[in-house]
Order: sequence, then C-alpha cells, then structure tokens
Amino acid sequence: MLLRIFTEPQQGASYDTLLRVAQATEECGFDAFFRSDHYLKMGDVSGLPGPSDAWITLAGLARETRRIRLGTLVTAATFRSPGPLAIAVANVDQMSGGRVELGLGTGWFEEEHTAYGIPFPSLRERFDRLEEQLQIVTGLWEKPIGKAFSFDGEYYQVADSPALPKPAQQPRPPVIIGGVGAKRTPRLAARYADEYNVPFNGLPETEAAYERVRAACEQGGRACQSMTFSAAQVVCCGRDEAEIARRAAAIGRKVDELRLNGLAGTPAEVVEKIGRFREIGAERMYLQVLDLDDLDHLELIASEVLPQM
Repeated sequence: MLLRIFTEPQQGASYDTLLRVAQATEECGFDAFFRSDHYLKMGDVSGLPGPSDAWITLAGLARETRRIRLGTLVTAATFRSPGPLAIAVANVDQMSGGRVELGLGTGWFEEEHTAYGIPFPSLRERFDRLEEQLQIVTGLWEKPIGKAFSFDGEYYQVADSPALPKPAQQPRPPVIIGGVGAKRTPRLAARYADEYNVPFNGLPETEAAYERVRAACEQGGRACQSMTFSAAQVVCCGRDEAEIARRAAAIGRKVDELRLNGLAGTPAEVVEKIGRFREIGAERMYLQVLDLDDLDHLELIASEVLPQM
C-alpha cells in the first residue's frame, strides 16, 4: 500500500505553503503529493489568499522536488481545452523528470464555474466532453514524433496537430479517473485509466465501485490486473485523544464523524482502517490533509503509520 498526500489549496494556501508541504511529503518518505484542481473555496473558510492554478503550482513543485510523484485529483475537463491541457501536463512531466500523473474528471462544482466565467454544461455533456478530452490528450501524447494527430468530435476538433511536446514518460503519464458513477465512469476508467480512485466513500461503496470497474475491464477485454485501484480519505491522526481532538477542531470536524467517515484516530486505528481498504483491493491511499500548517501531522503519520504499509 502506497500512501500519498492530498491537499485542497482552494481552502486557503499560498504557493509557499504548498511547497513546504510537498517538500515535507518528500522528506517524510510518502509516495506522492497531489492537489485538487479547484478555483473556489468550499464551506466556511476565508479561502485567502485565493485560488492557485493546479498545473502552474505543480510546475513549480516539479523543480523543487526530486522523488515524489505529482498530480491532480482531479482536473476538471471544463477548465481547459484538451490541446493546451496536453501541452501543460507534458511540460510539467518534463520539468519533473517524468513524475506526473493526470487525474481528469467531468467537473462538478458549479459555483466555481460561475465565479470565474467558465461554462458549466449539463452532466451528460460534461461526460461527453470528458471522453473526447481523454481521447485527445492521450492521442496527442501517444502519437509518434513526426506523425500528425487529428480528431473530429462533437465538441472538439483537432486538425493535423504536430502532437508536441511529448511527456518524459512514455508512452504517456498515468491517467487517473475517479468517482462512483455506476455506468459511464466504469467504462471510461476501463478504456482510458491507469488508476481508478474512489474518493471519500465507505468500504462497502468503495468495494462496489471497484467491482463495477473490474466488470467493465472484463467486458472491454482488459486484464483487471492492469488497473491500479485507490481511495482517498481525510486523515486526522494523533498520539492520544487530546491530539486527535485538537486536529479535528483545527479543520472544523468532529472526532466521531471523522472516525466514521475518514481515517481518524491513533496511528494503530489509522493502520487498521487502511488495512481494510487494502483487503478490498486498494493499492494506494490518498491522505487528505486539510491543515497545511501542521507538518507535525505528516511526521507522525510517516513515523507511526507509513512503516507498517
């Protein structure tokens, strides 16, 4: 089981804050640093100093880290056209020496779209656009150098693209698709994804979602073993009840609720629950860290939880 740190910068984080967390992630021995791709805060927080662009910040972190994987969980297909997205991610992959992963989804938070003038079509159209983006982005990356790429879809048309630049990873960076949709999500994951992620769901819901993707892989003639399964859970770990309660209060949550809906408790409790996700097939766990000033939290998890993985 690989442990990855997952942050939500739209809740209030400067680039310098993200840099400190990413470097601590690397120093502590975690596998990866991921961030959400959102443009508006959620809930009762100030959101100061304001949103940051996911791929611009990851480009900076690519030059300030050496080992950890870097990526989004997940980029909204509504935010960027597929051609510029393919260029940006390939650039960051080159800048990192081949450590980038692209999580791509439909987009869901309507308020951030209206706040920044981004069109927000129906769910059906967002899924249609996502599928076309997956075809274009992966097609641009995988097209051999010297060959042109073209695509004629309902929403996007690409004509005689040189399909450059190429990412450092060949044939392309890993693609992550997540969510618990029962129909289109499993099919898209089986066709395009290297990793399937279930965020913030309980064990029964997560296991059922994994089974749907496994079934879609089999129906599409793909070996299930070629898919990596992962989950994301908020983490709140403490050496004793007082420390657990302090960390829960700092993110505006209740300990009992976090124990039910996340990875909360002592290191032994966190290890035990991660183990239950491993039993249903999870190979990677994204630990959502909401208090980005509490680097001692990362150090505790690294010293007491990570060695047991």
